[in-house]
Amino acid sequence: MNYIGISAGFHDAAVSIVDDLGNILFAGHSERYSKNKHDKDICEELLIDALKHTNSEYLEYHYYERPWLKSLRQLRSGEGFNWPTWEKILGSAYNQIGTPKIHTHSHHQCHAAAGFQTSTYQDATVVVIDAIGEFDTITIWDARYDTSGNAKYKKLWSMKYPDSIGLFYSAMTQRVGLKPLDEEYILMGMAAYGEPNHVVDMITDLVDNKDILKFKQNLHIGVSEDFLKDANPMDIASSSQHLIEYMISRVMSKARILGSSKNLVYGGGVALNCLANRLLGNFYENIWIMPNPGDAGNSLGAACLGYSAKVNWNNSFLGHNINGDYPTNQLLDRLLTDKIVGVASGRAEFGPRALGNRSLLADPRGTEIKDKVNEIKRRQKFRPFAPVILEEYAHQYFDMPKHWDNSRYMQVISRCRFPDLFPAIVHYDVTSRVQTVPKDGSGIRELLEKWYVLTECPMLLNTSLNIRGEPMVNDRSDADRFEKLYGVKVLS
Repeated sequence: MNYIGISAGFHDAAVSIVDDLGNILFAGHSERYSKNKHDKDICEELLIDALKHTNSEYLEYHYYERPWLKSLRQLRSGEGFNWPTWEKILGSAYNQIGTPKIHTHSHHQCHAAAGFQTSTYQDATVVVIDAIGEFDTITIWDARYDTSGNAKYKKLWSMKYPDSIGLFYSAMTQRVGLKPLDEEYILMGMAAYGEPNHVVDMITDLVDNKDILKFKQNLHIGVSEDFLKDANPMDIASSSQHLIEYMISRVMSKARILGSSKNLVYGGGVALNCLANRLLGNFYENIWIMPNPGDAGNSLGAACLGYSAKVNWNNSFLGHNINGDYPTNQLLDRLLTDKIVGVASGRAEFGPRALGNRSLLADPRGTEIKDKVNEIKRRQKFRPFAPVILEEYAHQYFDMPKHWDNSRYMQVISRCRFPDLFPAIVHYDVTSRVQTVPKDGSGIRELLEKWYVLTECPMLLNTSLNIRGEPMVNDRSDADRFEKLYGVKVLS
């Protein structure tokens, strides 16, 4: 039996496949195939690629939320009633897979399963924080395996729509002129340039009770144009980050009281806030965030619930495959001569971070590199770039947050100890979103080892390989288009 998980119909559609031994055969994003960023629909090319990876004629389909419950919430919130059918939800993809029976699961339980069943833990307290599921916006779960090895979930507490930390942050994203449900990461990056001097205004006007996480209005529709009308956008960003960190901390405090496990599994879109994630070690010693904790990752969560037991998580390279050995030596030559190069090799990353298989890599030393990469990426110059570093050297160059021994999926920020030496990967507040690479035999590991031998520098700048306005490069034709547009060699 193969268990096929689907997330679709809202944003970031994805498909994941788990076999009856718990192996993740495939996990990929629709946007990478359609080239439509945050594509909500399952596109034909994704399904064709995904189904090539099945190893059984018996397929069982699982969906990442309960459509009828979501429609009821939409009716109650004044959005109107949308009669849910699989033809409406999945479009032509439903016929493409043969109109099968599809099992549905709670949105937040899919987040919980995607995290817990990919972790190494036998038990965990699971925290899910996102914009909205069906009705849940925050949930706390007890998760553990029974004597048969099946994952069992007990919901300990929840916050209901419209009270939502995630919707608050999206509303502030929109307030500063960015795209909600897309550019929250830019708001987070802006926070370093501002001062949190509007926190009191936010609490006074928007928050009913900051300690029990209640809001005065439904932030699903955003805030009025007059809210903080003359405020500096950087100060709004800083204030928003300050307030959401306080609220996340309140949730984690509650989780520690309600849950009995010493292990934290954290999921939902808010778990992508790597700046806030530095605080998690104040509450738990053992922390796991599945590297795709947003809605696309719920495709894997749905498949996990179908399988029911622990799955075998090895790495994030689960998507489309570009055949061939990792071009280590060619990449090294380009870095030494041009200081910048692209790589599109092996299986694509499942999740929003480029981790070495669909990356733009550069020498992190020197003052000109950051501006050069920004020119290629054609994005705001204030936005930071991430370092990828040999894991055994991470603590020599970065002050890793409490109980974060590693950061293999760029999930937390750390203070750089030598910002003057590595200006290309340091943000305005002297922090970096670090990716540490263990001795795992990966291509990026081999490249870093050889780079270190030649330069005595254990890190590279690593950012996503994508054409502006498009998702990450998926196949070789995407890489060729990138080369032609930007004049940067992309090796496979």
